Amino acid sequence: MDIIAQEWIEMQRNVQYRRTAALALKNEAEARAFVDAVGFCFLWPIKGLEMPNLLHAIAGRAREVPAEHGDPDGSRCWGWKDRSLGQRWWYYGKLLARRATLVSLDLLPYFYAHSSNYGDLNDYLQEYHDGTLTAEAKQIYEALLEHGPLDTVRLRKEAHLSAENAQARFERALTDLQVGLKVLPVGVAEAGAWHYAFVYEIVQRHFPDLPERAREIGRGEAQRVLVQRYLDAVVAIDMATIGRVFHTLNWSRAELERTIHTLLRSQSIVEVRTEREEHPLLMSARLMSVARAEHPSSIGFA
Repeated sequence: MDIIAQEWIEMQRNVQYRRTAALALKNEAEARAFVDAVGFCFLWPIKGLEMPNLLHAIAGRAREVPAEHGDPDGSRCWGWKDRSLGQRWWYYGKLLARRATLVSLDLLPYFYAHSSNYGDLNDYLQEYHDGTLTAEAKQIYEALLEHGPLDTVRLRKEAHLSAENAQARFERALTDLQVGLKVLPVGVAEAGAWHYAFVYEIVQRHFPDLPERAREIGRGEAQRVLVQRYLDAVVAIDMATIGRVFHTLNWSRAELERTIHTLLRSQSIVEVRTEREEHPLLMSARLMSVARAEHPSSIGFA
């Protein structure tokens, strides 16, 4: 098994994640290209989950999430995200780890193929009858179905969840609907106490061709594509982390192991170790080729 230098992995991640001053994103067009290149990423860094994120790519370095509203990197990250809503630059919503995630439109069908949506706006009723959709999520979805895009304040009212003691249930259900690729934010309205509220819409109405694009993608194929793209971005990672990253897609351990085995057998990925750890990591075969060609001293053999 090849041994890859941890230092090289970090160096390559800095390139992939745009965590250098020379590669830092300068404008919204570069941000769109970045999301297309990595396939999917978080808006902010999430502790314990290795993943590119828009904040670091804007800052050109790894850094903490800004605590102040006037932080230049944070302001650009938030501002670009807000201006993207409704523009179909990418998919934005709470998805992986139930956190703010950006997904390239090319990869979105592979996420959608994991959902319980089959192309009918009333698919949610079967989930509700099966007990996999809460009453609160059903009320929110039906409010959007009846009234069209609504800001958060109006949405709580129309869903009959505007009481103070319903706020936590509303927010949890709204996140459930985003994770299930049923609703997404499509704009910002001057509403509420802070004069700032997301406007939400049904995913299928915002991306009407999405069900058809996802229809022929099997679950196994979707899993292979997503794991491959993830490893192409993060360079090398352990299988347990892959499982945590895609936890909200409800992969079983058997599915994950089968996906990894298939990718290894096709030589799309390889097993490696670092000099710091004994347990194997999974690495993009494409990036292993880069390491062999450009930095052969970073590779050993055990």
